[in-house]
Amino acid sequence: MNPPEETGRVLVVDDDPTVAEVVARYLVRDGHRVECAADGRDGLRRALEDPPDLVVLDLMLPGLSGLEVCRRLRETSPVPIVMLTALGEETDRLAGLETGADDYVTKPFSPRELALRVRSVLRRTRGVVAPAGTGTLRDGDLTLDARAHEAELRGAPLSLTAREFDLLAFLMRHPRRAFTRDELLERVWGWSFGDTSTVTVHTRRLREKVEDDPTAPRRIVTVWGVGYRYEPAGGEGAPS
Repeated sequence: MNPPEETGRVLVVDDDPTVAEVVARYLVRDGHRVECAADGRDGLRRALEDPPDLVVLDLMLPGLSGLEVCRRLRETSPVPIVMLTALGEETDRLAGLETGADDYVTKPFSPRELALRVRSVLRRTRGVVAPAGTGTLRDGDLTLDARAHEAELRGAPLSLTAREFDLLAFLMRHPRRAFTRDELLERVWGWSFGDTSTVTVHTRRLREKVEDDPTAPRRIVTVWGVGYRYEPAGGEGAPS
């Protein structure tokens, strides 16, 4: 039996009844409570009126696209989102990540793989798997509370997705150390293989939230030919 932290109430938004049924069956088998919505408008309404623990969201939906549902959710809700995208459509995957999805699975997909991704996102969202330690991270006017899974910049709350929080916390815990995208994919996402553009997109989104000028980042800097490094702005970037 899975620990409670890995399970929750999942809203599946997909207009294909066969796909929705298969996904729901596997997620229920994995210990989740599952609800289904057949179009974007209904899915968005349900997610906003009674927020689930996680949304599995198809990209191609009638009425309101998955991207638009994701965009509207991100305006007010931090609910984790796993996007279902078409096989080989890299632009769709990148668009989903840019809009705020925490993870994606490409169609046709293994329902077991989707269940594992859902469990992984829920663990990280709830802070069950902390990136190398717990406590508070401070760097100048930037503060991360790993236990509460909250972040502040200049005293104002930062709206970070689960992956963005994990990526920032990991980099802050290892200041001035350069990591390749493959290393970050394994250390933060827990994937031994995958699309490293996921790391690129999350880094770009994170810079937009923590950098004064995202086009000339001072905290999350690019190490050409390697990957990324966290450069402390005003502190040691270590847990306190």
